[in-house]
Order: sequence, then structure tokens, then C-alpha cells
Amino acid sequence: MEKHIKAPFLGTLKQQFKYKSYSPPKIERPFRWKDEKIDVLLEEAVRLLGELNVYSKLVPDVDFFIRMHIVKEAASSSRIEGTKTGIEEAILSKDEVRPEERDDWEEVQNYIKSMNYAISKLDRFPISIRLIKKIHEVLLSGVRGEYKQPGEIRVSQNWIGGTNPNDAFFVPPHHGEVPDLLSDLEKYWHNENLDIPILIKVAVSHYQFETIHPFLDGNGRVGRLLIVLQLISKRYLQKPTLYISDFFEKNRNVYYDALSQVRITGEVDRWIKFFLNAVIKTSEKGIETFDQIIKLKKTYDKKILSLGGKAEKASKLVEIMYSKPKMNVNEASEVLGVSYVTANELVNDLKRLNLLKESTGYSRNRAYVLYEYLGLFKK
Repeated sequence: MEKHIKAPFLGTLKQQFKYKSYSPPKIERPFRWKDEKIDVLLEEAVRLLGELNVYSKLVPDVDFFIRMHIVKEAASSSRIEGTKTGIEEAILSKDEVRPEERDDWEEVQNYIKSMNYAISKLDRFPISIRLIKKIHEVLLSGVRGEYKQPGEIRVSQNWIGGTNPNDAFFVPPHHGEVPDLLSDLEKYWHNENLDIPILIKVAVSHYQFETIHPFLDGNGRVGRLLIVLQLISKRYLQKPTLYISDFFEKNRNVYYDALSQVRITGEVDRWIKFFLNAVIKTSEKGIETFDQIIKLKKTYDKKILSLGGKAEKASKLVEIMYSKPKMNVNEASEVLGVSYVTANELVNDLKRLNLLKESTGYSRNRAYVLYEYLGLFKK
């Protein structure tokens, strides 16, 4: 066992011009936690992640369901930063969103694009600062943060809370230190000789990334997205089925406080316990959701069989709606390659079978929701 280092994560306050910034220590080194409860939580988190991961392999056509997991993660992570878009709004097309709500909606869509982009690259490229910069570029392009150097590491001081660094809640390290700290973080990700369990490593990585705060905007969203990417890259997850930001959002104050306490005390145990609890609770919820999806799909399939010759097209429409659970008749016509009249008949059949509900209340331009399925992701 390594020799215990007192307060191994305690950084230093450095005097800058008229303010002090916080400089964290580098983390590419072994360390040992004190609290034995962490070992118990770690074992349970690994077990449940493994169970959640099994669903990615066993559920037929799992990718239809994965999009909603990504939407859930995107909406929750963005809400932590103050956006108001919920999962029901996130699945709308842009022209269905009220003009005053489109900025929030677009930020969530960019998160979805960022996640999909990053996952598409993981098979060929390891997680790197270069990849993170590209993720950040996708995240901030064309939205409110587009003037805050998307894809570029900051070259000026940022801060959290307050109106300037003098009255800020937290002032991250001076921009001159950021490249070296990011280089250390990248080495930490790929150093297989540290003998630190992956989930502990991911927890520490998230803390360090948020403390470095390498971008002018979007650090929280990129940092939370990185959690899922690291678990996929290490084969702990086959697919992005862990929407951990939902837990962070529901426990937002505790989440922020646990991160802050590491900077104040230099001790990381409290943060690691919070993080492992988040993995446990989110995995349990994910497992429950998949169980309910499987049961619901069996119910849907049985009902659709009663449509006889129309069952094949109806089944195809419902399959597509697992990815996009809200649709109008024109969209149904387009995705199925059938006439408007045929699509309208299918929608009415599915409505009669109680699979779809009309969601707008309009007499024209109606939209229909696969409501029980969507409800699984709103819990």
C-alpha cells in the first residue's frame, strides 16, 4: 500500500493581479482513500454497472432506445446549468418550440450532437484533450456560448459566481497553468500503472476537470459528458445508458458542495462517495427503466398483432418512435414511405389501441406521443 499523503488533493491559492486563483495539484500519481465505505460502494457500483451493461447486449434493436437515454442525459446536464428544457421539449423539432424557449432547446440539441460525435470517435481515437476541444466546439456552436471561443482552451481568467474574480465563489487556475494541468490530466487518463479502480479514476478526473475549468463556458456539460465517455472507452459500458446527470441535477447543491469541499480540505473521500452513490442510484434506475421497456414492448407487440395486415407498418412506426416518441402524421408518412392517408389510418389505429395519445389539443397539425414509453424517461 502506498504511503498515505496528507490532504493529497489540496491546492494552493495564488496571488494574481487584485485577486487569488486556485491551483490544484497534479493528479498523475497513486493515492489511497481513507474511508472504508468507499470499497463497499465501489463493489456495488461495479456490480450494478455490469448489470446495466448487459441490457445493451440483450435488448433487441437497443439503439432505438439509446437515443432517449442520450436525450435524458442532455436535458438533465443542461438543466444543471440553468436551461429550462425538459425531456418533453427536447424531443420536439425546432419549429414546434416557442421562440422564447429555442435558446435552451438548441443547447440541449448541441449536447446530444456532442455526445453522438464523441461516441462515434471512441472506436478509433482515445479520449484526449484534442477530442475534448472538438466536443466543446460542437457543444457551443451556434448557441449562447458561441462567442466564448468554442473548441479553444481559455487564454483569460474565468470564475464561478460573482461579477468578477474579486467577489467570485471560485476562481480556477490562471490560464497560464491550464495547458500543463490538462497535460497531466490526459496522462492520468491513460496511465495504466496507477492501479486505481476505473470508477475512482473517473470520479477524480471529473473533479480535476471541473477545477481546471479549461473553457470560458460549457465546462460542466463537457465534464459530465466525459464521465460517460470514459466508462465506454474502458468497456464498463457498451452504450451511453448511464444518465448520471439526472442524479446530479436532483442533488445539485450536494454535487457542487462535494466538489468544493475537495478544494477546501484536499480530501477527496466525500466526493468519491457521492460519485459512487450517483453511479449506484443511476444504474438501479437504468435497470428498472430497461425492465419496463421490455415489458412495455411485449405489450405493444401483442396489441399491434391485432391489426392483421397493417401490423407490419404499425410495428415499424412504433419502432421508430422508440427513438422519437413524438410525431405528426406527415412525419409518420415520410419515415414509413407511405401516403398521408395510410399514415393517418395507422396513427388512428395505434391511438385506438391506446399506444398513442394526441398531445397538442389542436384540431389541425396534431402530434402524437408514445406516451407510456416517454413516461419512463420522465421519472
